[in-house]
Amino acid sequence: MKTAIFKFFSALVSDTRLFGFVILLICTATSLQHYIYTPAPGTIDFKYNYTRYNDFLIFKYSFYHLIHHQNLYIMYPYEYYDLFKYTPTFALLMAPFALLPNLAGLILWNFVGAAILFFAIRRLHLPGNKSTLFVIGFVLIEAITSLQNSESNCLLAGLFLLAFTALENKKTAQAAFFIVLSAFVKPFGLAFFTLFIFYPSKPKAIVYSAVWFAVLLLLPLVTGSADYLISTYHDWGITLFRDHSESHGFSVMGWLYTWFGIDQNFPVLFAGMVLLLLPLLRYRNYKSKQFRILFFASLLIWVVIFNHLAESPTFVIAITGVAIWYSQSPSKINFILLLLCFFFSVLAPTDVIPPALRSNYFVPYVVKSVPCIFIWLKTIYELLATHFIPTDGTPVLKEA
Repeated sequence: MKTAIFKFFSALVSDTRLFGFVILLICTATSLQHYIYTPAPGTIDFKYNYTRYNDFLIFKYSFYHLIHHQNLYIMYPYEYYDLFKYTPTFALLMAPFALLPNLAGLILWNFVGAAILFFAIRRLHLPGNKSTLFVIGFVLIEAITSLQNSESNCLLAGLFLLAFTALENKKTAQAAFFIVLSAFVKPFGLAFFTLFIFYPSKPKAIVYSAVWFAVLLLLPLVTGSADYLISTYHDWGITLFRDHSESHGFSVMGWLYTWFGIDQNFPVLFAGMVLLLLPLLRYRNYKSKQFRILFFASLLIWVVIFNHLAESPTFVIAITGVAIWYSQSPSKINFILLLLCFFFSVLAPTDVIPPALRSNYFVPYVVKSVPCIFIWLKTIYELLATHFIPTDGTPVLKEA
C-alpha cells in the first residue's frame, strides 16, 4: 500500500504538466475561497468594501499608482487598507496581474508564486524521490496559508531555492539574478548573497549582481520621469525606516519579549547573525554538498525568525528550510522537533487549533516561531559539530 501511494505521488510530481495542473487547482480553490468572502455589516471591511485578498489589491494598484506617477507609499483607503512597502520595480512587475480582472489576476498571482516554489523544490534534486516528496508535502499546508493571504512569500522561497540550485549547477548569472530579484521584493533577500562564499567565480558574481541590480533599479524608468523615480525610492526608504520601529513580529525578538520581557532587537539580531555565520569558519567543509544544503536551510529559517516584521504567511520560507533540514539530517531527536514544528508552527493558523486557543495563546505568545527557533539552533549545532564527508550529495554524517 505504501509503495503504491509513493509511486502515485512520485509520478504526479515527475509529470510537469500534471504537477502544474494540480498546483493550479489548489491556487484556484484558495483564491476563490477568499474572492467570494462577504464582509459582515457594521465591520470596517463592510464600510470600505475590503476583501480577503487585500494584499493582492495593494500589489495591483501599486502598478497603476506607478504609471500615473502617484505616491506609492501613502494610504488609499477606498482601494485597500494598509500600506504598499515594496520597491517601484516590484510595482512595475505586477503589470501582468494588474491588467487582468481581480479574480483572474489573483489566481495567476498565486499560481506563479506556488509554481515557482514547488518546481524549485523539485529542481533541488535532493537524494532520492522520497526526500523531494517529503519536502513538498511538508511545505504544502504552509504554502496554502501564505496563498490565502495572496502574499509574495511563496515566490520568495522559490527564488531562494532557484538561486541555490543555480549555484550548485555553476550558473552564476542566474543565481545573481534570482537573489537580486528577491531583494527587490523584500530586502532580506540580500542575505542570500552569503551563498556565493561556497563557489568559485566570485568576481563574476559581483559583476553579474551589479548588472542585475542596475537593471532592476532603473527598470521603472520605462514609465517616464527620472525625478519621479528618485522621489519614489526616497519615499520607499522612509517607509522602511518607519516600519523598523517597535515591532517584534513572529520572531526570536518577539519570543524573547513576550515570554521573558527582553526588548533588545538589535543585540539579538547581531547575536543571530554571528551564530549564522559561525559555521562558515569551517571552510574545509565547503566541498560537502551536505554542508552547503544544511547552511542554506539554516539561512531560510534565519531570514524569518530574525525578522522583526515576520507574520504567519512569512513562515512558508522558514518551513521550507525546516523540511530541507530534516530531509538531510533525519534522526529521532530531529523527528520530535519536526513533529513539534508541524503542530505548533504549520497547524497554528489553521482550524485544527481552536480559535480561543489560537487568539489567546498562539498569537500573543508567538508560538508559531518557537519550534523554528529551536530547529535553527539544532541546525547550527549540526553545522558546527558534524564531520561532513564530501559525497555525491548523499548524507554521510559523522560526529566531530
